[in-house]
Amino acid sequence: MAGTRTRSLATLAMMKISRRSDIAPFYVMEVMKAAARRAAAGGEVLHLEVGQPSTPAPQGVLAAAEAALHSHRLGYTDAHGVPELRTRITRHYLDRYRVDVAEDRIAVTVGASGGFVLAVLAAFDEADRVAMTEPGYSAYRNILRALGIEVVELPVGPDTRFNPTPDLLEALLPLDGLVTASPSNPTGTILTEVELTDLAGFCETHGIRMIADEIYHGITYGDEPAPTAIARADHAVVVQSFSKYFSMTGWRLGWLVLPEDMIRPVERLAQNLFISPPTLSQLAGIAAFDCAAELDANVARYAENRRILIDGLARAGIDRIAPADGAFYVYADVSHLSDDSQALSGRWLDEIGVAATSGIDFDPTNGHRFIRFSYAESTADITEAAERIVGWVELRNRSATRQ
Repeated sequence: MAGTRTRSLATLAMMKISRRSDIAPFYVMEVMKAAARRAAAGGEVLHLEVGQPSTPAPQGVLAAAEAALHSHRLGYTDAHGVPELRTRITRHYLDRYRVDVAEDRIAVTVGASGGFVLAVLAAFDEADRVAMTEPGYSAYRNILRALGIEVVELPVGPDTRFNPTPDLLEALLPLDGLVTASPSNPTGTILTEVELTDLAGFCETHGIRMIADEIYHGITYGDEPAPTAIARADHAVVVQSFSKYFSMTGWRLGWLVLPEDMIRPVERLAQNLFISPPTLSQLAGIAAFDCAAELDANVARYAENRRILIDGLARAGIDRIAPADGAFYVYADVSHLSDDSQALSGRWLDEIGVAATSGIDFDPTNGHRFIRFSYAESTADITEAAERIVGWVELRNRSATRQ
């Protein structure tokens, strides 16, 4: 028996592992694991690492889900989703953006992540060149690489408000695609109407397919909502989600707004990869659009948390931050504290129970200088976390002075 086991292990060691799986981990999930280990050992954790609302789905969604459990078979649906939800999404675009979108352009997906995979597979081939900002959402970068697509890094910083510009893209031509995010993860910055229009025009002129992540729409802090790409680029794909504004992360529900030429390709891919999105989530999600009062109250809390966190970080001397126009993130330069933000975030978790995410998750080049803070938790937790960071920095500075 021992000899058989030894031979089996030797055979297993010779088995092939695909090159496409050799991508970076999603480091925020690693921080979540470390925070969970601390909590399991009895340690307190204040969660500023996770990009998800701390609130459950709205009451109307929960009621709709309960009704669906008792009245629906909950079998497969059309690959692009139930007609009632797609119709409701088109009404959402008319109400919020004054944009008339045909129902057949809506594809309901297994979260925004599943939607992004479908969009990328339908739009690009292996070795195509797709630009995305650095910093930018790491899972998109890793998905592109896993699918054999060349990621063309687009370094951005304070001089462009961490947003891409046509001038920056010009230097990277030729390109097959561009991934944008507004509001952005990790920076929270928004593409203004002028900026988005200029980018869309550049992409249309140069045959660049724009994939526009708009999953944080609804969570903004200025007078004007973030504009949508579909009103400005005929060939753009919009990736949207029920996770952030609608507070439905675990329901794994999102949608795409597709240009005409991608409707059937995405449908074929969805049929084969996913069959259909979760039926219960779809039926419940219809009600989410009628829960604005509850959801906007969440946004008001985020706005207060944002104020508290930015003020607290400033008191700690952490005041070089990206313009936090939307979403629920602060992306901060911490290089005056450490040139290894991953080690710094580890110390904060171990020493003061504050979990935050190193910038290396979002920027492989300069992320060691940055940390992303999420302020989606309760106001009490954000207040306490800010005070702990202030205290940690003050203690560090006193120790440095004594030395």
